Amino acid sequence: MKHRSLSGGRRAVLAASVFALALAGAALPASAQQVITLHGASQFNDDHAFTKTMVKFEELVKKYYGKPVNFVLHKNSELGLEKQYFEYMSQGKAVDYGIVSPAHMSTFSKAAPFIDAPFLFRDLAHWNKVLDADTFKPIADEIAQRADVMLIGYAGGGVRNIFSNKPAANLNDIKALKVRVQGAPIWSRAFTAVGMAPTVIAYNEVYNAIQNGVISAGENEAAGVEQMKFNEVAPNLLMTQHAITIRPLCFSGKTFKGLPPDLQAAIVRAGKEAGAYGRQVESSEDGAKLDAMEKAGKLKRIAFADRARMKQLVDPVIAGYAKEIGAETIYTKINGIQ
Repeated sequence: MKHRSLSGGRRAVLAASVFALALAGAALPASAQQVITLHGASQFNDDHAFTKTMVKFEELVKKYYGKPVNFVLHKNSELGLEKQYFEYMSQGKAVDYGIVSPAHMSTFSKAAPFIDAPFLFRDLAHWNKVLDADTFKPIADEIAQRADVMLIGYAGGGVRNIFSNKPAANLNDIKALKVRVQGAPIWSRAFTAVGMAPTVIAYNEVYNAIQNGVISAGENEAAGVEQMKFNEVAPNLLMTQHAITIRPLCFSGKTFKGLPPDLQAAIVRAGKEAGAYGRQVESSEDGAKLDAMEKAGKLKRIAFADRARMKQLVDPVIAGYAKEIGAETIYTKINGIQ
């Protein structure tokens, strides 16, 4: 009995000690408590516009939050590819923020790939006006609801062209061209409409697929061509200018909900500003990268005579797709912006 009484006394002392420690921890200043860590992911290195955008996002969050917060940015596809980043953010694990192509959001939102569909924008000025008008808010709301991923900013700005292992200057030249496209159906439909033979291949397999003759071409902006060295296997850049990239800066909804309100506010504010910064960086670097690569003999830009005809062939496909996914209002609004 004495043994039991003594054991009970020890338990009481231990419980009191734990309670005292808990009170002491609660009384510690914020700087002494555990600092929040946020993990980002990029397929690219420090020189890529997307990575620069996420570094700017980190700087702005720290500035607006004004309290300690750690950022860990995993670069060079350390955590996989954008498709995986989006899945991780949706699940609330491994990745808290990242830049993801809208094509990888199609599982959760049919309308997502419409954000940067081929021939959607007349030119860079039109593209900027569409983004400034927050035209894609209904799509962002749908993604937030269904995937639990927030689109907090819009980066991008690179003009996409076709890189090919053989020269081509008109629609006849690209007939039946085996070209890699993004996974969203709208890309395959658009390229089929102009007579090409599109196929979906993982981004990191494109180089080998061209090298081994599985495909003859792909499509990308200058930053992607340079980073992935696509010009080594497909040095002809056909200036189709078929799309201007929009790459949402995403943040995990599950992570966001667990953060302090003032950090949430800093993230939302920083996301919008970092996206605008990213657009400026990529759009200004785009032409300069192509100039440098062509001057160094790494690629050859080929004027494409039938761009207007390409757009005529694709426009009905885009309009039909907009109707199919319930984005007719957005499409009309985009076309109405002058």
